[in-house]
Amino acid sequence: MRRPTMTDVAREVGVTAKTVSRVLNDDGPVAVETRERVMAAVRKLGYQPNLMARNMRVGARDAAIGLVIPEMGNPFFGTVAGGIESAVRARGLTLIVGSSSETPELEQSLIAAFLARRVSALMIVPSAASDHRHLRSERVAGLPIVFLDRPAVGLTADSVVSANRAGARSGVAHLISYGHRRIGFVGDVPAALYTRRERFQGYRDALEAAGLPFDRTLVDTGHDADAAAQATLRLLALPAPPTALFAGNNLAAMGAVVALAKSGRKEVALVGFDDLPLAEVLDPPLTVVAQDPEAIGVAAAERVLLRLDGDRSRARGTLVPTRLIVRGSGEQPPRG
Repeated sequence: MRRPTMTDVAREVGVTAKTVSRVLNDDGPVAVETRERVMAAVRKLGYQPNLMARNMRVGARDAAIGLVIPEMGNPFFGTVAGGIESAVRARGLTLIVGSSSETPELEQSLIAAFLARRVSALMIVPSAASDHRHLRSERVAGLPIVFLDRPAVGLTADSVVSANRAGARSGVAHLISYGHRRIGFVGDVPAALYTRRERFQGYRDALEAAGLPFDRTLVDTGHDADAAAQATLRLLALPAPPTALFAGNNLAAMGAVVALAKSGRKEVALVGFDDLPLAEVLDPPLTVVAQDPEAIGVAAAERVLLRLDGDRSRARGTLVPTRLIVRGSGEQPPRG
C-alpha cells in the first residue's frame, strides 16, 4: 500500500490532476458538482495535499520530520527534541515541532497538519486520553511513526520510553532504606496517564517489597508546579504527615521543593523523578531518579532513520534505563 496521490484522486473522479489542483488550491473556475465529487474522492481515499512540494528531499521523501510534544516549556521535552535533531541533521532532515498542550484534539490537529505537509516521519509524545487508531492507514502505507515517552493507544507502532516503573521503585526504595515508613506520592494528573501510572505502580511495588501498607491518604496530584506545591502542603497538613515524599515528575518535584522551602520543612526527605536544572544548588541538593531525555530522542531518531532506509520489521519498543543520583534531599532519616 502507498499514500494516495493527486493523480489517484483525479482517476477516481474522472478528471485531470490540474482540475483536482484547482479545487484543492481554490485556483480557477470549477463546476460546483465537480468540486463536490473531487472533495468526496479526497475524503474516500484519505488524500493529504502536499504543502511542501518545494522542500528538499531525501530520496523520494520530503526532508522534514514532524514532532508533537505536550509542552514547549518543559525542559524534558526540549532535551528530547535536541536529541532527535542532532541525530537527523546529518541526514539533511529538518525537525518541525508543535505542542499539543496535553489535549488529544490539538494533537490530532497537529498530526493532520504534518501529514498535509507530507513529512518523512511522525514522532509523537501522546497527550492524555489520546487515541491513535486514526493513524493506522498511514502506518500500513509505510509512514515511519515513533512514539516517545508514552506508547501509542490503539495502534501498534515503534516506541521509546523510560524505565518508569523500575526507576520509581528504586527511588522509593532509597527512601525506605533511610528508615522512612510514611512516604507521600505527589504525581501528575490524570491518573490514567502512562508515565504517571507506571511511576505510581513503581511506588507501590517498593512499598510492597518492604512490607509497608499502601495508604491512599498519602497520595496527591498536581499537573504543574503550583498545583504540586499545593498538593505537597495538603500532605504536610495531615494528622500523620509523611516523613518523605516521592515526586512523580520534574514539575511535581519543583512544586514540592517550593512547598517544603516556604513551610520550613527541611526535615522531610524528597526524591524526584526526572532531574531539574540547578538541582545541585538547592538546599538541600535534590536527589532524583534521572531520565535520559537526550538518549530517548536519539533512540527514536535512529528508529525513524532505519524505517526510512527500508526497515519493515515488526514494531519495536525500546526501554531507556534511569539512574538514581544521590545529592542529599533523599538521604535524611525521619525525625523522632
